[in-house]
Amino acid sequence: MTHSVAMLALDGVVGFDLGVPPQVFGAARADDETPYYSVTTCGVGGLPVRPERGGFLVTPDHDLTPLASADTVLVPGVSGGSTMVDGRVATEVTDALRAAHERGTRIISICTGASVLAAAGLLDGRKAASHWAWAKRLRRLYPRVEWDFEVLFMDDGDVLTSAGVAAGADLCLHVVRRDHGSAVANRAARRCVMPAWRDGGQAQYIERPVPAAHGTGTEQTREWALGRLADQVSLEELAEHARMSVRTFTRRFRDETGMSPRQWLLRQRVGHARLLLESTDLSVDVVARRSGLGSATALRQHFQQTVGVAPSAYRRAFRHP
Repeated sequence: MTHSVAMLALDGVVGFDLGVPPQVFGAARADDETPYYSVTTCGVGGLPVRPERGGFLVTPDHDLTPLASADTVLVPGVSGGSTMVDGRVATEVTDALRAAHERGTRIISICTGASVLAAAGLLDGRKAASHWAWAKRLRRLYPRVEWDFEVLFMDDGDVLTSAGVAAGADLCLHVVRRDHGSAVANRAARRCVMPAWRDGGQAQYIERPVPAAHGTGTEQTREWALGRLADQVSLEELAEHARMSVRTFTRRFRDETGMSPRQWLLRQRVGHARLLLESTDLSVDVVARRSGLGSATALRQHFQQTVGVAPSAYRRAFRHP
């Protein structure tokens, strides 16, 4: 039988998150082209909703009624709505989501759609994923949720959540794989011209700029060290450049950056390695030396720990000819 998916479109819905699931689920078909899924869109009162950007309206085909019978309920990301501002959601939405969950319906969210599930109380005590850029706000609004902003998606059995935007496609494909196996999921991925599986998690996409500091302090020494990443600069040399004792420099450095000098240097070296992998054809050995990590083995180890994927996999994903 066809598996029914009901998407909940709320004001501020992310257009990409709303458009991708029908494509991925629609591409999952049997050998005779029989579709495995049917996807419908519903909303409060069936009224039009305005996506976060794009200058258009979305008119759902239904009110919240499909949530009462769907096999899977999917909540796309939202932007600027109450669940991302003050942690509230309409009572009728909460009631419909809780009733669906209690009935045994699988619940899925994409990106900040997790805030809707959290506001409805469905993520309390659960592990959940969402977009890394909203980590601080979501942790503040929903402290009972065990947030993980490193993974692309989180499968917690009957409730599944994903990171932002394209990670929603990864989650939908994971659902297809879980329901019908790798062969069906791989065919669906090819139909959608997307990878059947992405290595790693969000760590490879998170922006980690150098924390800014102004006036006296360690800022000039950090700029000096950034020009010498390939060299093995010692803590004593950093403190000497800043004209401080090692103890004072370490304390001041941690106050300004939130990490120790050694941790900061490692992060900058991995960041420089990322840049070299993205923008050059240098071998992994050369990238390791130029970024100050020494050897290809050390680069792979630190890259895996920090970014979540191997240098070669990262280069395949981000290298532009």
